[in-house]
Amino acid sequence: MDTEKHNPVQSAGKIFQIMEMLAEEGPCGLLEISHHLNINKSTVHRLLNSLIYMGYVKQDEASLKYHMTLKIVNVSGKVLKQVDILSISQPYLKCLMEQTDETVHLVKRVDNSICYIQKLEPANTGRSIKMASFVGMISPLHCTGVGKAIMSHMSEEEIHSILEKERITPKTEHTILDTQQLMIELSQVRICGYSLDNEENELGVRCIATAINDYTGCAEYAISISAPIFRMPDERIPELAALLLDVAGKLSGELGYHPAT
Repeated sequence: MDTEKHNPVQSAGKIFQIMEMLAEEGPCGLLEISHHLNINKSTVHRLLNSLIYMGYVKQDEASLKYHMTLKIVNVSGKVLKQVDILSISQPYLKCLMEQTDETVHLVKRVDNSICYIQKLEPANTGRSIKMASFVGMISPLHCTGVGKAIMSHMSEEEIHSILEKERITPKTEHTILDTQQLMIELSQVRICGYSLDNEENELGVRCIATAINDYTGCAEYAISISAPIFRMPDERIPELAALLLDVAGKLSGELGYHPAT
């Protein structure tokens, strides 16, 4: 028997099942919980009393239904304060850098721009190239792969608002300046899950990027793989995209993101 697939403390599993049901369904009665979770009524009653004693659940005196208290929110807040994106992402970025032997970036959205907060370069000095990017650098959203990855998670209204405030300006001769063309590209990013920067931010450099979702589903971060144009031809994109999306999914999971099924 594979013990890793079974909860070693059955009562712990049941108590979390009850909490998750109340969090999702709202106030529920004893029989409703028992039937929905297929747990004996007396067991449910005992576990609910335990949750009430610990302050996680209350029972309404009029309806007799049980509901979650805000204590779990307080606990969640304390956990979130300890989340360190740089520490969490470091092993994933390092793995991605080693798998691709290319430069990897992590950025954070700051208002209507992005800020580079991590940059890992391959140990092979023959592969490393001089790039303009550096930790702390602020760049526009519209002409960077990471920026476009983050923008793809925004509403059209928010995108238009940002473009009006920031005004699209060319960084290179390849920068997309037409708003409609940019919107079409962002629609494609939503479909395939990753964006491309084809020398739009820096001549000679191509970038593939994707957004990172946090526990709320917001995309405030993005990661990318950057390489000289001759090392990132179209034929290599599917391979890099698969590696990038795999790492992004795992990193989003570490930040508490669980996509709806």
